[in-house]
Amino acid sequence: MAPVRFPALTCEQQCELRKIAHQIVDNGKGILAADESTGTIGKRLSSIGVENNEENRRLYRELLFTVPKENNLGQSLGGCILFEETLYQKTKDGVPFVKLLQDQGIVPGIKVDKGVVALPGTAVETVTQGIDGLLERCKEYKKAGAQFAKWRAVIKIGEHSPSELAIQENAVTLARYGTICQQAGLVPIVEPEVLCDGEHSLERCQEVTERVLAATYKACNDHHLYLEGSLLKPNMVTPGMQCSNQATPEQVAEATVVTLQRTVPAAVVGITFLSGGQSEENATLNLNAINQQHDHGRKPWALSFSYGRALQASVLKAWKGQPENLKAAQVELHKRAYANHMAALGKYTGNVESASGQESLFVANHTY
Repeated sequence: MAPVRFPALTCEQQCELRKIAHQIVDNGKGILAADESTGTIGKRLSSIGVENNEENRRLYRELLFTVPKENNLGQSLGGCILFEETLYQKTKDGVPFVKLLQDQGIVPGIKVDKGVVALPGTAVETVTQGIDGLLERCKEYKKAGAQFAKWRAVIKIGEHSPSELAIQENAVTLARYGTICQQAGLVPIVEPEVLCDGEHSLERCQEVTERVLAATYKACNDHHLYLEGSLLKPNMVTPGMQCSNQATPEQVAEATVVTLQRTVPAAVVGITFLSGGQSEENATLNLNAINQQHDHGRKPWALSFSYGRALQASVLKAWKGQPENLKAAQVELHKRAYANHMAALGKYTGNVESASGQESLFVANHTY
């Protein structure tokens, strides 16, 4: 008898995972990453003079999830990643946030990692924690309405990094997380982020990203990850933020697509790029160029977005914590979401103006 390829998953489970993954990224849809930790959202709120408490965090997330139906946010967004606190929160009228998203056709997701810790034996490298008890947590998240999950690994480019140890440890941890999520019925987003911090060139970023993705998918194969029920959230291939020779969207697109072609299996449903500190407009222009890059027949995945800062910077700037600014802030979210939806189709024309459109959103050693 031939060995069972995915011994932990029934055919029905595989079918459900495939369906969820496609629902998130089909037809140019992307993901709103609203999974900032309590500390990270606190920094965002403090930038507009708003106190970081549970009610203000709830108010802000309610703003994001109650964009008027006529704006049809579900046309642009197929998924939304939540922080654990947000998964269980409700509107002021008692409507669960999960239901708000579902009613718009947006699939709720959940951040499941517990952040990064120092990797022993290295100088500055890290590995992500949170595997212990993950299966039980994922089962509870599934009961609460989450349908997919996210786990972020962080890779740093430096004179002596990344080390092979860091690449392999993070790859194996991502693979273990992914298979655990699938057993609980959650589609895993695999996120091996190569940070944009530094002076490194486009070519150096491409070299490192290829090594990281190749190792990640070798580990995923070894751990029997069901690729057809998964998504990838990588960095775009860009020069370091401090590099004096920045790249055009066309150069970013070519380097990124070639990297993916060399490393990502065709079975993966979709690739939802992180914005990585790019300005809102640059993140959109680069995504558009990636989808316009002419290499027909060799981009088998949906190429979309999973943006946090690049969807929310203008929202925060417009809102300023004031109730009278709520509608203006929601307009900003709709504009950026629709712009990236069009970029995921390769049809963005660059005519969307936003409150923070050209501002750099880079944060050194960024954490969530």
